[in-house]
Amino acid sequence: MAIRIPGVTQTRQILRQVSSKSVPKGYCTAYVGESEKKRFVIPISFLNQPSFQELLGKAEEEFGFDHPMGGLTIPCREDIFIDLTSRLRG
Repeated sequence: MAIRIPGVTQTRQILRQVSSKSVPKGYCTAYVGESEKKRFVIPISFLNQPSFQELLGKAEEEFGFDHPMGGLTIPCREDIFIDLTSRLRG
């Protein structure tokens, strides 16, 4: 029997790892992880949120504006990223 947390389960589905290179209008890609990066598609509206901007500041400190993966590269654990985005979704 699995324990399900509604916000996290829904966020995992929304932030599913996208295998194709296409990104829907109003979204951008983010590569998340400390060593192995996973690709997520996130709403552009997240970029204006103060808590998300903290992550962007850390990414800027580590990578500058040169993101080797081709999208936003965010140096944090995947579980922290999923928790943050689930809270942003409300």
